[in-house]
Amino acid sequence: SFVEGLYCDFVFITLNTLFSISTLPPGHGNHKEDSPFLTTSDSASKRNDYYDKNLALFEEELDIRPKVSSLLSRLVSYTNVTQGAKEHEEAESADASRRQVPKSPNMGTLMGVYLPCLQNIFGVILFLRLTWIVGTAGVVQSFLIVLMCCSCTMLTAISMSAIATNGVVPAGGAYFMISRSLGPEFGGAVGLCFYLGTTFAAAMYILGAIEIFLKYLIPQAAIFHPADIHAGSGAMLNNMRVYGTICLSLMAVVVFVGVKYVNKFASLFLACVIISIVSIYAGAVKSIFLPPEFPICMLGNRTLARDLFDVCGKTLVVGNDTVPSQLWKNFCSSENFSSAHCDEYFLHNNVTEIQGIPGLASGIIKENLWGDYMEKGQILEKANLPSVDVHGSMETFGFYVSADIATSFTLLVGIFFPSATGIMAGSNRSGDLRDAQKSIPIGTILAITTTSLVYFSSVVLFGACIEGVVLRDKFGDAVSKNLVVGTLSWPSPWVIVIGSFFSTVGAGLQSLTGAPRLLQAIAKDNIIPFLRVFGHGKANGEPTWALLLTGLIAELGILIASLDMVAPILSMFFLMCYLFVNLACAVQTLLRTPNWRPRFRYYHWALSFLGMSMCLALMFISSWYYAIVAMGIAGMIYKYIEYQG
Repeated sequence: SFVEGLYCDFVFITLNTLFSISTLPPGHGNHKEDSPFLTTSDSASKRNDYYDKNLALFEEELDIRPKVSSLLSRLVSYTNVTQGAKEHEEAESADASRRQVPKSPNMGTLMGVYLPCLQNIFGVILFLRLTWIVGTAGVVQSFLIVLMCCSCTMLTAISMSAIATNGVVPAGGAYFMISRSLGPEFGGAVGLCFYLGTTFAAAMYILGAIEIFLKYLIPQAAIFHPADIHAGSGAMLNNMRVYGTICLSLMAVVVFVGVKYVNKFASLFLACVIISIVSIYAGAVKSIFLPPEFPICMLGNRTLARDLFDVCGKTLVVGNDTVPSQLWKNFCSSENFSSAHCDEYFLHNNVTEIQGIPGLASGIIKENLWGDYMEKGQILEKANLPSVDVHGSMETFGFYVSADIATSFTLLVGIFFPSATGIMAGSNRSGDLRDAQKSIPIGTILAITTTSLVYFSSVVLFGACIEGVVLRDKFGDAVSKNLVVGTLSWPSPWVIVIGSFFSTVGAGLQSLTGAPRLLQAIAKDNIIPFLRVFGHGKANGEPTWALLLTGLIAELGILIASLDMVAPILSMFFLMCYLFVNLACAVQTLLRTPNWRPRFRYYHWALSFLGMSMCLALMFISSWYYAIVAMGIAGMIYKYIEYQG
């Protein structure tokens, strides 16, 4: 009958359809599912893949409507360890044999690019030197320094985004990205400059951590002590060398034993950076209504080191008697008022007390607009205070706050530039990104924009809240040896001190983790034969020999023992790296090479050329002799690879 025939046709079509579905390869049509049900439990990896996602009606909603719990769990498992580090560590674990199914890249723009870039860009200079730069250069010139450095890195990020979106982004970071796209000469030169910059960055971060430790956390831990208050900074430099070497050795052991320990604390280090920056803004807002109490003692217009006396006055009243203060004893030979032989400047000038943090509503920014560059040993002075210009004795020089180095605009550019580096942290994780061609440009440019806004606003806030002599006081001697940026923070200066210490230690560990892997990648490419030995490592691929060389090079930076001298060195190598990136992008665009087809549309050869010119200019502005040495090294690497090829 007609009904029976219709039923037979239906059964035939259904069986045929089921048979055709059953013969399809797994995941046909949609790579994410092998079954029409999102809750299928074929394996533990499937359950993890679709965990917390089975409330979506359509699969497209999974990415555009994430749940709060998913975001929190991703933040908890956030890592800033370079790609490849976790895989090597997992190879040593006992259950490595059970990991047969390779995990697909699943990191998005926020966790894979934006946060790692943010953590790498914010660093030790923001907490230890930005207030000093603002006080020395003034708000206007500091604004110019920040603008130059951030513009240079933004233009480089645009060029890097074009390179990153030129075809499939290979796993392995900036070196692989550039060498596979633009050839081994560019890749090798960029890679080695980036390696040397990252290695010296590790030394800079360690020196910053030791400076915080010895100056603000536990000053009693110093091994070497100056003979008297008039002695130079030699004892402090020796302390930095000893503790820096110990810290570098401990960090190298941690990296050698296993980067999983670095990975576990990545969220803590990121939280320290964010909390420290938020506390600065909170303190600036609070200073409008209730400025913190940090009085500065002035003798005439000269700034006194506050930790060398208790009362800011020449005399004090005890009962009904007027007796000499500790300040009087410092400047006079006797406690007898009539027969004491005192310093001439001390006798002719009055002692006054001014507020170190006048607050955002005080109008102090008018005095801090313009620079006050000083020579080494020059005493910090406040121009509008009355002073009798009398030469004092050299014996009392140690009671004043003075400049430890000669300053200039070019020096400050070299010291600040490392604060703008770290833009390649996202590209270093290219193999872990779900969509590298989308995530690298967006995440990197957003991170640079965010950090630039923080730097610009910090320059204005520091100039508008803090007294000029305190800003120029690099080590906080005028505010009882407190960290200057900590005096502004809320609720306590210890928030910045502890937060900056942990974030600096974390940044040093990440540099020591990333640099050896970069050297190992260059060595394995065999483009520089004498580096071949550094391609070998432990059985699981950990770069043991590369870590040893990185530690030795970082030790050279530690032996310099001065943050202000190491910062321009790593600035050179990063600027050379960025110069090559911009040059490569500009040349490829102008030559119209067939394999140059970036998906990133917002680039132009003129922007790359401008970025390259800015890198070159900043190199010679910072230090012309360092620039010549860095260019010589990069040029020799380029020609050597070209000759070998």
